[in-house]
Amino acid sequence: MLMLYQVLDTVITFYMYAIIIYILLSWFPNARESSFGRILGSICEPYLEPFRKIIPPIAMIDISPIVAILVLRMAGEGLRVVFFMFM
Repeated sequence: MLMLYQVLDTVITFYMYAIIIYILLSWFPNARESSFGRILGSICEPYLEPFRKIIPPIAMIDISPIVAILVLRMAGEGLRVVFFMFM
């Protein structure tokens, strides 16, 4: 059971890093159009899209990835709490 928690926690952590890297790619011209950017886009966009529909950009700044990362972090903490409740 501990191994399942560790695997899920690692997946959540890597996914958060993938989102951060994907957002940082927007700072560099044509970085999202590279093969690496397209792979990250195919991984991250399905998760980010619902947040972008709910949260509009503020002064041309998209804050939805920040909210998405916070939600992902809270899900990780919730997973930890639930796991240790059953241990």
